[in-house]
Amino acid sequence: MRQVLVLVDHVDGSVRKPTLELLTLARRIGEPVAVHLGPGADTAAPVLAQHGASRILVCDAPDFDDYLVVPRVDALEAAAAAVQPAAVLVSSSSEGKETAARLALRLGSGVITDAVDIETSDQGPVVVQSVFAAAFTTKSRVTRGVPVITVKPNSTPVETAPTGDVAVETLTVTFSALAHATRVVSRAARESTGRPELTESAVVVSGGRGVGSAENFALIEALADSLDAAVGASRAAVDAGWYPHTNQVGQTGKSVSPQLYIANGISGAIQHRAGMQTSKTIVVVNTDSEAPIFELADYGLVGDLFAVLPQLTEEIKSRKS
Repeated sequence: MRQVLVLVDHVDGSVRKPTLELLTLARRIGEPVAVHLGPGADTAAPVLAQHGASRILVCDAPDFDDYLVVPRVDALEAAAAAVQPAAVLVSSSSEGKETAARLALRLGSGVITDAVDIETSDQGPVVVQSVFAAAFTTKSRVTRGVPVITVKPNSTPVETAPTGDVAVETLTVTFSALAHATRVVSRAARESTGRPELTESAVVVSGGRGVGSAENFALIEALADSLDAAVGASRAAVDAGWYPHTNQVGQTGKSVSPQLYIANGISGAIQHRAGMQTSKTIVVVNTDSEAPIFELADYGLVGDLFAVLPQLTEEIKSRKS
């Protein structure tokens, strides 16, 4: 069985959920080989083994923290040369997609981004994508070189597949001149809200122009907290200064694919829909029955969010208690 490279997304060895999803998908098309870059490999190894990694390639160099993107591309190129994989899987973050594109160019391969599923075929991995505001599902495959695929978080359930003792091997990487072209000069810790990470959360509650003000986002936050959910915002709300850009959902923000997405006071511009259209269940609250967002809704309520959300929040709290 051919091997599949999986780039590990982690924080000092604490493996993030999208990587576990990638390992689940990788097992469909081959043997997962995890590529762990940076510190914390000893912490990550048992988790990666528990989720099906057959080998772990490790390179701990300061370059991965001190410089942007290119050192990771150098490492994946070295891993691909060592393993000759059937595919390379990367999480569909903005950095992940840039890494995948650069790697595909170096390998002379095709790249497919924002996959929501991967299937097997005699010709290689078949990638499923949801496109045009979820109106269509496409299936495609790379016909040249090693397929480089980025997968949207929350696209597949995490499955464990313990592999026992896993070989942890050192990956030798020769960094290119471009690797040191852009240095990270400072970092600031993100202020913790205690809520889940937006792109990884199973439930996202978002607010748009209809929320009306920054103060009114307290209604969105209260509902999100009752559901242990992340908070999102439309571009209109972000541009108005009501919520941080880090929480923007959409084409110029973050793409999310939760089990439940609740859109409040969001009209549904195509740019916003592009960032949440693959959500499994979409609930819409809006006073405008003609709002385009209703075209995506599994459940829609034409009503005033200022009347609906407090009642919904209290009902959820009541049921949980």
